Amino acid sequence: MNQSKSFDVVVVGGGIAGAMAAIGAARCGARTVLIEQYGFLGGMLTAAGVGPMMTFHSGPTQVVQGLPGELIDRMKARGKSPGHIEDTTGYTYTVTPFDAEGMKYELDLMFTESGGELLYHTMLAEASVEDGRIRSVKVCNKAGLTEIRGKVFVDASGDADLSAWAGVEFHKGRETDGAMQPMTMNMKVRNVDIARVKEYIRTHPEEFPRLATEEDRQRVLRAERLSIGGFVSAMKQAMDSGELSGVRDDLLFFETNNPGEVIVNTSRILGHDSTDPWSLSQAEVVGRRHVKELETFLKAKIVGFEEAVVVSSGPSVGVRSSRQIKGLYTLTLDDLVECRTFEDVIAHGGYPIDIHPPKGEREEHFRKRNSEIKHLKSGETYSIPYRCLINDKVQNLVTVGRCISTTFEAQGGIRVTPIAGAIGHGGGVAAALAALENKRTDDISIPELQAALKRQGAYLEI
Repeated sequence: MNQSKSFDVVVVGGGIAGAMAAIGAARCGARTVLIEQYGFLGGMLTAAGVGPMMTFHSGPTQVVQGLPGELIDRMKARGKSPGHIEDTTGYTYTVTPFDAEGMKYELDLMFTESGGELLYHTMLAEASVEDGRIRSVKVCNKAGLTEIRGKVFVDASGDADLSAWAGVEFHKGRETDGAMQPMTMNMKVRNVDIARVKEYIRTHPEEFPRLATEEDRQRVLRAERLSIGGFVSAMKQAMDSGELSGVRDDLLFFETNNPGEVIVNTSRILGHDSTDPWSLSQAEVVGRRHVKELETFLKAKIVGFEEAVVVSSGPSVGVRSSRQIKGLYTLTLDDLVECRTFEDVIAHGGYPIDIHPPKGEREEHFRKRNSEIKHLKSGETYSIPYRCLINDKVQNLVTVGRCISTTFEAQGGIRVTPIAGAIGHGGGVAAALAALENKRTDDISIPELQAALKRQGAYLEI
């Protein structure tokens, strides 16, 4: 095994949560390393075609600011994002389109400017735990196996891999049956005639039930970048005939920063587990079959897509849910819908509780049967407490992103990328404070943590 290296903060996973954690920690003055399996940062946003980011807002208030907000401001200044624009699907307040290549560059820059060290093409292989502390992690890359030591570790793996391997308790999926939300293989398509799509929306309102009023339809026609769900008759016919398998009820797609380029978020991959490498591998195969079916369907049946070209899928299937750690506090559905406040708040959100049918139920029927699928009132904001990021098993570990301590229902709200980024920011700064002060992660000063986050631009209602 190669010679070990030591750091104050070791962040495992370079998705949006991990990138924000690592930047936040490094800006606090902690010597920080960021370990990432791909050769770029951004996770699902840059490796799985996820986009746009939704939502940074609750009503008119931008409740996700700090490092995720800075990322978008920097990309907007370079012409790589139009910023936060109205969500014309009618589902939430705003969406934030972006150019994926631009995001890769900007995240590299933000982290290296902050003084951190990157370790790309590297995967977690093992965690060494002694007396309730992670002493080191073993990683695998082109140099073989390397030991990385740290004072504090941040698990931003998405699936809580480091937490689980270190002995933290967790659950997977719905409490009643363990069923997890479906995965999706997003596809990026160029050469879409957006003007023709908008004209079809104008003349066929019955195909777009989300657009309930004329005002809704007019917003779509004025949209700087188009976000839409619809074409319900064509989708139903294709599903009934077997032309499409494993898809949602409506065709959902979002225009990126680049005019005429859209992300199609319609595939549904059921019954797979992203923590099982065999199951995850099969999910990739199923997802690419969905992409091929959708490509044929779009070109033949959907107005504006006749000359469309699929430019990418993946390189990773998109995962919505897997492990949730058992933290010092478990965030619940009631916490979100009742907008409960917490003294140790480190992030906020306003995104709806959005659970995709775990067993393939038709969207409309699933939502009617599940009253917990909820939208908050405009301007209402829920909070995420720091205690959801730490546990009672490992004293020097902070878990960030979609796998923090929540119920299945609550995770449906906090799992989206802006909120995951805000959680990562909070967790990274907490890890830096613990490392620099030689404290357990449950022993740092919450007012000091919140003050440090505010200095880095975070929005906190305290």
